[in-house]
Amino acid sequence: MSANLLRSLSFRNASALWVMVAIVLYFSYSIPDTFLAARTWKSLLDTQAIVAITAVALVVPLSAGVFNLAIGAQVGVASIMVGWLLVPVGLPILVSVVVTVAASAALGLLISLLIVAFRIDSFIATLGASSLLLAFVNFISGGRQILKMPSAFVDFGTNRVFGLTYPFLVMLALAIVVWYVLERTPLGRRIYATGGNLEAARLSGIPVVAIVVGSMTASGVLTGIAGLLMTARLGNADPTIGPAFMLPAFTAAFLGSTQFHHGRFNVPGTVLSVYVLATGVKGLQLSGVPTWVTDGFDGAALLIAVGLASAARHGSTKALWRKLLRLRRPSAPLEAERTRAVET
Repeated sequence: MSANLLRSLSFRNASALWVMVAIVLYFSYSIPDTFLAARTWKSLLDTQAIVAITAVALVVPLSAGVFNLAIGAQVGVASIMVGWLLVPVGLPILVSVVVTVAASAALGLLISLLIVAFRIDSFIATLGASSLLLAFVNFISGGRQILKMPSAFVDFGTNRVFGLTYPFLVMLALAIVVWYVLERTPLGRRIYATGGNLEAARLSGIPVVAIVVGSMTASGVLTGIAGLLMTARLGNADPTIGPAFMLPAFTAAFLGSTQFHHGRFNVPGTVLSVYVLATGVKGLQLSGVPTWVTDGFDGAALLIAVGLASAARHGSTKALWRKLLRLRRPSAPLEAERTRAVET
């Protein structure tokens, strides 16, 4: 048992965990007064809960082989929709929440139909859907924030239990549910099989169309929850917040795929990656670096995460470097031919 635990926590299997330790040690030494303050860590856990839910929502379709570039727009639609239903329309909180989540599930279903029924590549389908959803957000909001949310709704987004906000606790609950489905059920194995090789999964009897549609619909439900929690936490519905979730979600999902399960998207690695990246950004912000540094950090993290994920899928990083070096090294017959040419 202890050997398995040590193996699972080794740098090869959980490098992000050790990167997190290094980040904490560095900023604890360089800016201890602000970085180690309790309010810093409470804020970090709270603010990244919505990002973590969005990243988990992205893991589901990615595991099925679908790249959902509309993930940020879906969060934005849910955020503005719940605010619109609560304030201009005036519906009760429970009705607004249920309608928002149901509408978010329907959006995921519709986007999946573009992929499976019309055979549009998921990149193109979700990119086009993202643009349409952002237009819809601006249409119902008029490009302005929706203010004066009900106090009971805002309280749910800001109140704490044992120092942890309700959105953070909801994130933990959702992460556990999605982890269990993906890792411990036959459905999860079918999802991973579809994402690994769709044609092989279809030939083995897996209903790949239903898997793709179901994964996008489930992702829609999760983005709906993320969006309404974001509105509850902010106390207003902002039509501009949705796209900002796409880059952190993709970065965390790809970096998470290099953790615990090499090359496979998974929930624990994704949630860990969200907080590793957020801790690095928070440390940089508290250090007083320019804003462009933190923006560059996110972009560089995504490129590194995708590179590591690709290396994990095609063998170890060391093996990848050996292949690259072999490509640059001339073969023995070619070297002999060059030597004869020089001698003559």
